[in-house]
This record gives sequence, structure tokens and C-alpha cells, in this order.
Amino acid sequence: MKAIRRFTVRPVLPEPLQPLIDLARNLRWSWHPETRDLFQSVDPERWAASDGDPVRLLGSVAPERLAELAGDRRFLRRLTTVAGDLHDYVSGDRWYQAQSSELPAAIAYFSPEFGITAALPQYSGGLGILAGDHLKAASDLGVPLIGVGLLYRHGYFRQTLSRDGWQQEHYPVLDPNELPLTLLKEADGTPSQVSLALPGGRSLAARIWVAQVGRVPLLLLDSDVEDNDHGERGVTDRLYGGGSEHRLLQEMLLGIGGVRAVRAYCRLSGHPAPEVFHTNEGHAGFLGLERIAELCNDGLEFDAALEAVRAGTVFTTHTPVPAGIDRFDRELVARHFGPDAELPRIDVEHILNLGMETYPGGEANLFNMAVMGLRLAQRANGVSLLHGNVSREMFSGLWPGFDPDEVPITSVTNGVHAPTWVAPEVFRLGARQVGAQRAEDALTIGGSDRWDAVADIPDQDVWELRRGLREQLVEEVRRRLRVSWRQRGAGTAELGWIDGVLDPDVLTIGFARRVPSYKRLTLMLRDRDRLMDLLLHPERPVQIVVAGKAHPADDGGKRLVQELVRFTDDPRVRHRIVFLPDYGMAMAQKLYPGCDIWLNNPLRPLEACGTSGMKAALNGCLNLSVLDGWWDEWFQPDFGWAIPTADGAATDPDRRDDIEAAALYDLLEQRVTPRFYERGTGGLPDRWIEMVRQTLSLLGPKVLAGRMVREYVERLYAPAARAHRAADPDSARELAVWKSRVRASWSQVTVDHVETSATAATAELGTTLTLRVRVGLGDLAPDDIEVQAVSGRVDSEDRIADATTVALKAAGGPDLEGRWVYEGPLSLDRTGPYGYTVRILPAHRLLASGAEVGLVTVPSEELAEGVGGGLLMR
Repeated sequence: MKAIRRFTVRPVLPEPLQPLIDLARNLRWSWHPETRDLFQSVDPERWAASDGDPVRLLGSVAPERLAELAGDRRFLRRLTTVAGDLHDYVSGDRWYQAQSSELPAAIAYFSPEFGITAALPQYSGGLGILAGDHLKAASDLGVPLIGVGLLYRHGYFRQTLSRDGWQQEHYPVLDPNELPLTLLKEADGTPSQVSLALPGGRSLAARIWVAQVGRVPLLLLDSDVEDNDHGERGVTDRLYGGGSEHRLLQEMLLGIGGVRAVRAYCRLSGHPAPEVFHTNEGHAGFLGLERIAELCNDGLEFDAALEAVRAGTVFTTHTPVPAGIDRFDRELVARHFGPDAELPRIDVEHILNLGMETYPGGEANLFNMAVMGLRLAQRANGVSLLHGNVSREMFSGLWPGFDPDEVPITSVTNGVHAPTWVAPEVFRLGARQVGAQRAEDALTIGGSDRWDAVADIPDQDVWELRRGLREQLVEEVRRRLRVSWRQRGAGTAELGWIDGVLDPDVLTIGFARRVPSYKRLTLMLRDRDRLMDLLLHPERPVQIVVAGKAHPADDGGKRLVQELVRFTDDPRVRHRIVFLPDYGMAMAQKLYPGCDIWLNNPLRPLEACGTSGMKAALNGCLNLSVLDGWWDEWFQPDFGWAIPTADGAATDPDRRDDIEAAALYDLLEQRVTPRFYERGTGGLPDRWIEMVRQTLSLLGPKVLAGRMVREYVERLYAPAARAHRAADPDSARELAVWKSRVRASWSQVTVDHVETSATAATAELGTTLTLRVRVGLGDLAPDDIEVQAVSGRVDSEDRIADATTVALKAAGGPDLEGRWVYEGPLSLDRTGPYGYTVRILPAHRLLASGAEVGLVTVPSEELAEGVGGGLLMR
């Protein structure tokens, strides 16, 4: 019989055990070994059965056991110590508190998904894991962050396989009362709610659940409340599910409802109000509209409110291709805003203009969430150096007239939260070398360029560590494989072969990620005979562990999974290559440490960052990857191998896959496997161990989320906070009026004449020329603009590369024709073909960059031709 109603019965803990509740409700346990050890000691069998989830554990422990623990003085001493440690962690000063007073009082960090722990399954892949690591690192550093997301009642899907290897999705219902969450309540004890107005007089209400991530509160909005009709209750049903309107409502709830949730949380908890709002990908972009509406309600005009909001907003894009961005039909967006729906006091056209693709190549009727995110943020970044370049190129249409390298999108390379992803055995080895506190500080705060102490760890210890981790992985793989085959319908008598799957002494390669086509799950299958030779080599075999989920609507991705699974089912190789379904955090935490090689072979440059290889590296696993994302930035032969790419425009996709697969096989056959199996005089693979050591000592400090969050604080949050404070209502009005005046007058701004003191088309290195420019400003004044000389090497088409920019000074004017003269030096500081030009940009003290307004004036082609050698020095 099926229950008609479900509710959760909470345990009543004896008074001495009450601190266990606080420890279970703070997700710091997910990266704090001492807390996990304490919970395991409560009841080891039930701890294993609860998959390491303290909330589930406490809900299942027998009252007799609780009474026994309440009288166990040794256990109570441990409990007091761990609870005291948590108190010190959440209340004491950390890195952030030691910095200057200019830092923001608080930062709100919005993301559609958060991967904190497997016990809170609110993530699908890298974006969510990155967001979770960002919160954890912020907590470790003491950064006053407030996380904002949605609570998906089905989370992301659970994956199993059919007998023929086809992916099947399952959506178990999550009960918030059984999760490590607390309901935000008003002073009178009633649940705090936010509400959005919908077309037709309907509304969308949501409760606010709080997950405590160390020092950082994570607010999760839940639409499954009785105040909603059936359709609205399902808005937060599942991550990345439903059609366009469903996604639009999710993103309105995340952005608009999320700001309202932050206001409620700060009012009820006393947390400082955020000065900076960080939009992690475009899904949360509507948060800027809600903040504009707040200011308009206080009497500010829309344009001034827009400037005030932009000043304190940071936007991070994770998408290297336009197809990865959420875009909605213009009419759908228009229907959900305005007098009959949400934000009624803001003109719908103002809202639409923020997201429309009004640039060459854009689609006129589509509302682009990333475009809105960029227009609503004064500061934006990609997530690796290469991805920053890709993003500047991809969004350059928003800044016409500027070269892509001047588009105001910087980059902060992602990092990973080491305490979450480093195996306890790896940490213990480091702690033995430098002490537990120094090891913990190195992994959380970071700051050093290298971990020199790794050099002193004996080779034997490094090799024993690696083999021990490999052995754990072999056991985990066999356990998961057995479960998977039982789900596929196999009987016990069929599964004896699983006891021989993988070998703890064989070179182990890991490949695990989502399965969009660009990540090329099946590239390794391009030449199956060569792959079989590698797997079955009599002296230097390899074994491969593969995992990954295809999006439920992506049949192409599912076919890739099926193709790989069918290969791994082959009795000839199934002991050497396995596919593990239901890839998630719990599996990943075993997989990264146990592999010797982490394989990544995306189509370059479509991997924005790709943090899985970072997690592997922190455990001494070497990377074998295409030069994309973070690997393009930090690859050295000391750390691993780079797979050559054939990414020329003339290479068709099939041919490219063949070439790059062949390069992968060559590397494995000729360089990777020989080095792993080669033994030195002491019987150890000395050269391999040295690569492990270099990976840990030189790459380890770079890939930390602590390093990433410190960069966000110093390069983006602090400047945004200063800009936010400067953009008071009067200053915001001033900037809005100034921008309007500059845009209206810009067509009158001209470069009329350019001359230099050069007398010939050649000059000697070190020469300084005098540059003189005559410009027309129309209705603008010199204070409104900056005249710049731009110089550098030129190519055969006279395009300037690696440019140097120098501001010229006003030397006179206006003359009888209203023209102004600007002068300045032009230093010829490099040899070879050399050129210069001049340009005029808008200038205002509240701009973050000269490109911000998207206006620029350069000499006309006729003028450039007329000046001849004056404009292009050779």
C-alpha cells in the first residue's frame, strides 16, 4: 500500500548530545575529517548505510545507542572538542578579516546549482561543483558571502543503464526535512516567503531553506508550497528540466526572488547587506532588475538605477559557445514583466533592451541571459585565461569598434576546494611532513607559489600512497559495477568475473564528466584495435574507468554512453575498462585519487575551464589533456602530457577526431606507459614519481579554490564595492545623464588631422616622436573624452598587435572651427614593422574601463591614407 502523506520523525537527542545537531546541520562536516570521524563512531554500520550523511544517521540511530553515548565520557570529550572547533571556525578572524577595510561588508553569490556534498544533490556538473567550492573556500577564508540558489525537489537525475547500455533517468523525491537544511522563519515562527507576480493575476511563492556551509549561509528557494497552484509548485521540481517558460520562471525566481530572499535573511539574521552581487552564469541575471526596481521604488530614475546596480555587480560567464546560453523568445519575456506581471513600475522595453541581441549576427527576437548579465555588470570574467579570450571574441559585438582583446571581460581561473577533494591519505602524508596546521593552511588559504616540502617526501612513501589509493579505487569500482549489473538485470551467477576487474598494479586512467558531444566521451574508441592493444598489452597494460551523464533530452549523448558501455561489456576487455553509472560527488571523491592519469579530450577551445583534472592533480594524478581551459594556461611537461590538436578551420570534424585520437594513442604507447612501468635501480618508477612530486609541489598551489576566491576578492569584489559606494544616487544620476549626453553627441566627435615629427618612413630604436592630433568634439568638452595614441608592431595588413596606449594632453583650443589640439610623445621602443593610430574614447571618473560605454572614434580611412607614413611607421 502507498502512503497518502509523508512526514519526517526527528530523533530526540539526550541533552549531552545536543551539539550533534549543530554539527550535522553545518555542512563543514563534508570537508572536515574530524567531524566525519565523530559521526562514524556514533554507529559505524548506520553511518555506512546513510552514505556518510549525519542527518540521515541521527534519524536512524536506536535510542539505546544514543543513551549509551550520552554516558560515554570519552565520546562526550570528543564531541566537545569538535563542537568547539566548529565554533572557533565560524566566529574567529580569518584571512579576509586581516585585509583592508575597503573590502565589501558582504557579497551575494547567485548560481542555478550548488555541489556542496552528495547529501544535498543540487548539482549536475562542473558549474555546480565550482559554485560549491567557491562557497567552501569563501568560508575557509572568512569572506562574508551569502549563497543563493533554488531547492530542486528531484535534484538532478539518478542514472542507471538498461541491459543494452541505454541511459535511464530516475528522479527520487527529496524531502527538505531529511536534508541538512533549516527553514528560514519570521520572528513569529511562521516560514519566511518571497513572492513573484505572474501574468493573469497569478503569483509564485517560495519558502527559503538555509544550508549552512561553514561560515556561509546558502539560501535555497522552494516553490513546492501550499500557497501555489499545481503548476507553480513544480517550478523548482528539477534542475535544467522543462520547457522555455518553466526555465524562465526558474530564472526569475532565482534572480528576483533570490534578491528578496537575501533581504529577508539579512533582516532576520542581522547579516550585513551585500554591497556586491555576483552572478555565476546568466541564469541569475534577473537579480539586476530586482535591484533596479528597489532603487526606482526609492525615487531613482531607471537609467540612474541601472548605473548604481552595475557598479556593484560582477558577472561570470562559463560558456564558450553561444548555444550554451539560455535565450528566450522576446514575447515570452515581455509577458512576464510590466503592469500585469512582475516589476510593474519598470517599462518592459527597458527590460527587453537589456537582453536583446542588438549587434551584428544577433537574433532580433531572442532575449539573451548572458547579454543581460554583461549589460547589468560593470565587471565580468571568464574562468580561465583562454576562456577569457574566447569570451571577449564571442561577446565583442556588445563593444563595437574595439578589438576583442580590449573587450572588458577579464578572467579568473577556476580552482577546486582541496579539503573536499584531497584524499585523507594524501593529506596525512603532507601533515606528516609539515604538520597538520600548516598542511591545512596550505590547502585552504594558499598564497605560496610552490609546496617545497613535497620534495622531501621519500620516493617509497609516494609510491606506496599511489598504490594504496589505486587499490581503494579497484575495490570501489568492483562494488559499483556489481550494483550496476544487478540493476541491468544480471543474476549473481553471471557476475563472478567482476572479482577480477581492474588490477591495483596496472596504470589506471580516469575519464569522468558530463557527456555533451564536445567533450568527446568516445574519442578513445576511434581505433578500437589500438585501444585493445593498449588495454591488453602483455607488459605495459592500461585500465580505464569512465563515468558520465548525458542530459535527459540529449539522445546524441545517450548514444555515446551506449556505444562506450557496449565496448566495456566485451568479455575480452571488461576487466580492463569499465563504465560506472550515476557519476556524482561521492564517486568522484574516490575516482580522482585512485587514478594515475586523468584524461580530458574536448574540442578546443570549448572547455571553459574543466576542473576535474585539478582535483586529480591535488592527489598526485598526472594530466593527459588537450590544451584547453586551465591546462592550456598551466601545462608543463613536468605535470603531464598535452594531446596535440588539429583545430584548423579546414579540418572536418571526423578527420580532426581521427588525428587527435591517433595522437592520444601515440602518447600512451610511446611516452606514458613506458614511463609508468620503467623501474630505476631501487625498483621504483623514479621518473614517474618525480612527475607526481612536481604536480603536487608546483601545480597544487595554483589549482586551489582559495587562490581563486582571493583573486575574486582582490580583483573584482573590492573594486566593485568601491564603485558601489561611489555610485550614490546623485553620482548615479550624474553618470546616467553624462552617458546619455555622450551617446547623443558622439556622432560629432572626429579625428581631423594627425601629424608627427618624423621626416621619413624609417626611424631608429629609442627615438621619441612628437604626435599632434586635431579633433572635433561637437557638443562635448575635453573632460568628457580621452585622446589616445595606440602603437605597436603591425602585420602585413597594418593591424596593430600587442599595443601600447598613451593618453595625449590637450595643447590648445577650441579654435575658430571649434577644434582642439592634443599632443604627446610616441616612443619607438621595438624594432621591425611598427605603426600607430589615434582614437577618442569617452572618459568619466565612474567608468571601470574606457570601453565600458562601447563608443570609440578613430581616423577615417581617407585621413589614414592621406597621412601615409605618418600613421604607419615601418
